[in-house]
Amino acid sequence: MTVLAGAHVFDPETGETTRADVRLDGKRIAEVGLGLDGLPVDCSGGLLIPGLIDCHVHVAFRRPEPLPRSARILEAVPVLRGLLARGITTVRDAWGADAGFKHALAQRWISGPDLLVSLRQLGPTGGLGDVWDPAAGAVDNYGDPSLPDPVFDGPDAARAAVRRMVRAGADWIKVGASGSMRAVRAGVDVRPTDEELAAVVDEAARCGRDVLAHAHTSAAVVSAARAGARSIEHGTFLDDSAVAALAGAWYVPTLAPMSDTEFAHRHRRSLRLAVEAGVRIAAGSDLAPRPHVDLTTELRLLAAVLGDAAALKAATSEAARLLRLDDDRGRIEPGLRADLVVLDGVDLDVSDLPARVRAVWHDGQRVSEAS
Repeated sequence: MTVLAGAHVFDPETGETTRADVRLDGKRIAEVGLGLDGLPVDCSGGLLIPGLIDCHVHVAFRRPEPLPRSARILEAVPVLRGLLARGITTVRDAWGADAGFKHALAQRWISGPDLLVSLRQLGPTGGLGDVWDPAAGAVDNYGDPSLPDPVFDGPDAARAAVRRMVRAGADWIKVGASGSMRAVRAGVDVRPTDEELAAVVDEAARCGRDVLAHAHTSAAVVSAARAGARSIEHGTFLDDSAVAALAGAWYVPTLAPMSDTEFAHRHRRSLRLAVEAGVRIAAGSDLAPRPHVDLTTELRLLAAVLGDAAALKAATSEAARLLRLDDDRGRIEPGLRADLVVLDGVDLDVSDLPARVRAVWHDGQRVSEAS
């Protein structure tokens, strides 16, 4: 058995660090304590944290250039490998990756984090998932049998869209409760009705799935949260009514893509409102923009509002709780998955995590080591 020896261990639930060794038994953490027997790996001067969890990525989003569809798939290979090397051991894809990516990871054809997929973002005609060009009409840059049609109109069609995603292997159902930021700014934000949102959430539950909802505006957040979406993504323009509606959901703010825009200050204010109201926060990077920003960037931005310990909690135990994986990962405790990251130094500073990563264990296997 391997013993990670000499490090401080971070507890995301308390925010505290304690000097301890961690013994691994295959894919699981066997024991946490001092003086443990086993094959030692020197982690002295380091901090052990749980493997990081990113609740909102797009590992296979199409590029803006007019490229064949294979480019979308092939680009994901180095993206996934890079995420794992930086200590991100579980991700929830929020549009773009199909069930084949999960199979490729499970078969070790490619390396990367554990992957949960939602396939495509459901929405009504004219919503974010419905691409239309004035000259060409409907344009589907993702459509193939593994990424079914996401467009619906009416509650019955919304249920059918959910069923299409489940049939194609979706772990989660994503719905566009608002349009894109561009649509919001242009005043052409086409949103599903409350009845349609309720049908999406109800049908997902009937199929054993939860719903994540893209929502920039307060009205969209209120509608999605009241319908029963488990997590609300972005929430750029929260107000008191939206924060109140979030009492029963998780908020995944995805600050990184907006951090250099005119809306960054408003977005941070929304996060502060949510935190002050006790809303549960989980971390997600919204990986789609190029150059890619990932969870290590998001954590730095979260820490500016939450503090370092709470930011790490949002990307470990709280993220696991959102994804219903908290009985398996997200903390360093006996019986849980051996997804672990060793950082140089014993402090909780997340301002430059990639520079601190010394080694990564995923499912009990050492997969990355700083050179």
